[in-house]
Amino acid sequence: MDKDTILDGKVNLYKRPSSRFWQCSAYLDGKNRRASTGQESLFEAKLFAEEWYLTLRGKMKDGTLKNAEKTFRQAALQFQIEYETITQGQRSPAWVRGHKDRLRLHLLPFLGDLGLSEVTSGKVQEYRLHRIETARGGKPPARNTLHNEIVTLRQVLKTAIRHGWLDRLPDLSMPYKTQGKISHRPWFSPKEYKQLYQATRENAQNPSRPQDKKHAEDLHDFVLFMANTGLRPDEASNLEHRDIDIVEDAATDEVILEIEVRGKRGMGYCKSMPGAVMPYRRLVQRHKPEPQDKVFPVNHIRMFNTILRNTGLKTTRDGKRRTAYSLRHTYICLRLMEGADIYQVAKNCRTSVEMIERFYAAHIKDTIDTAAVNVRRDPKKRNRSIAAEILDEDAEREPAE
Repeated sequence: MDKDTILDGKVNLYKRPSSRFWQCSAYLDGKNRRASTGQESLFEAKLFAEEWYLTLRGKMKDGTLKNAEKTFRQAALQFQIEYETITQGQRSPAWVRGHKDRLRLHLLPFLGDLGLSEVTSGKVQEYRLHRIETARGGKPPARNTLHNEIVTLRQVLKTAIRHGWLDRLPDLSMPYKTQGKISHRPWFSPKEYKQLYQATRENAQNPSRPQDKKHAEDLHDFVLFMANTGLRPDEASNLEHRDIDIVEDAATDEVILEIEVRGKRGMGYCKSMPGAVMPYRRLVQRHKPEPQDKVFPVNHIRMFNTILRNTGLKTTRDGKRRTAYSLRHTYICLRLMEGADIYQVAKNCRTSVEMIERFYAAHIKDTIDTAAVNVRRDPKKRNRSIAAEILDEDAEREPAE
């Protein structure tokens, strides 16, 4: 390998056997830097290397010399490649697409060209301010919207850490954060649930069009089935008749459904309330299915929403929209109101106790033990104890005879 130096050995020049161009290198600001001169002549290469070195020295003095590092855009691209491949079949396509949309629409335009070390806690706070100030129509993005964007940002930075492009994760927590307002997911109270199934029963008996009778009957049984099992809508859509067994439960001596569930959390099991048995039997009698057939092959969402609007149940008093998911929330809330063990409810619904406590138990008045809260001491005993303490103190102060 041909070698040479300039500027008292501060810049090295060398030519690899596999290349016809001279290369130059120098150690500056704690890093060994290299560049190709693009010159075959040693004289021309020395001129290029001298100018290159002096330019780097000037940038170092001005504080504009940056170590070569991966950008946020490169880490985001790597994250998208890995995430979609590794989570295939474990995350819904809509959730994966959400990460891509948040990167494309918001994160990359603001952070894309920055080096990974420049994505600091302060820069993330600037991003939050930017999102609020540039919101369409002057309406700031919802708390959950910003939260999801920070989740995507954290996933990208964790990808960079795994590849050694970043040494640590910056603090991404929300500064000046106040405790989130306690709210509950839209559900049907016992009175509202009764109003709903009475409306779906009336619709099944007297549909607006004769050709809709079968669909109306299926919708009525769907409402009863979902509110007595707590299944997620996607779990119900994946449900096949071979996944359901009608059994007599040994613990309660009641006939229930044992369901093998496949959905968001993979495979799990559910034991229904007795109220789910009759709707399921009606579905079987009506459709006479094969074991591999879907229990709910048709989506009745349009008819369901029409009934919700006609009965005034589409939105809660807080303005939240009710959907088929609200039937799952109703199941959980009704079980808690009846005093069911929160761990068993979480297990039967394939979720965590933390989720139950956060989104459901906080607004269920029946979960508060009145006997434990409304404790009152006997006023007479309390007064006697105070009087005894006073007498003891006086006795200690009396002089000994």
